[in-house]
Amino acid sequence: MLELIILAVALSMDAFAVSLGLGAKRATVDNRQLAVKVGLFFGFFQGFMPLIGYLAGVGLSSFIESIDHWVAFVLLALIGSKMVYESFGEPVEEEVSIITNKVLFILAVATSIDAMAAGFTLTLMEPAIALSIVVIALTTFVFSYAGVLLGAHGGAFLESKAELLGGIVLIGIGSKILIEHTLLS
Repeated sequence: MLELIILAVALSMDAFAVSLGLGAKRATVDNRQLAVKVGLFFGFFQGFMPLIGYLAGVGLSSFIESIDHWVAFVLLALIGSKMVYESFGEPVEEEVSIITNKVLFILAVATSIDAMAAGFTLTLMEPAIALSIVVIALTTFVFSYAGVLLGAHGGAFLESKAELLGGIVLIGIGSKILIEHTLLS
């Protein structure tokens, strides 16, 4: 369960980073209403996308069972490395001028694509998929909600640090899966 919570926090760092930026851009509007809206969009997609990855992992499990730990490691290492790399670049929300439902939908899907790939690794973890989806969605909701409020109060400087931390944690989880399935089995 602890591993699931750590995964959920790491996956939510992308959404948290974008939420910080959105909050910083819109510090004059009703922050709580925006925070709830951002949390619902990001939480839903961050919870839904791992289900797609999980189902793909289950479907492929008979074909790649002998190397599934390598696939999980490579996916998490790539996602984590991408997050680390992006933490040094320009934030996505710099290009956002008006926060509409369409914009939130696009941002929610964009930040959750990584979660779809990470969902594959859920086939290698203990908790049931339903519990995993709920934990990931709720964690992302909380982080996104808090991100908007923190961003509105000058927390935008945390944006790149959140993404960097999330990337490092995902690489760590991938390494843990690889070690457990190669050295400890």
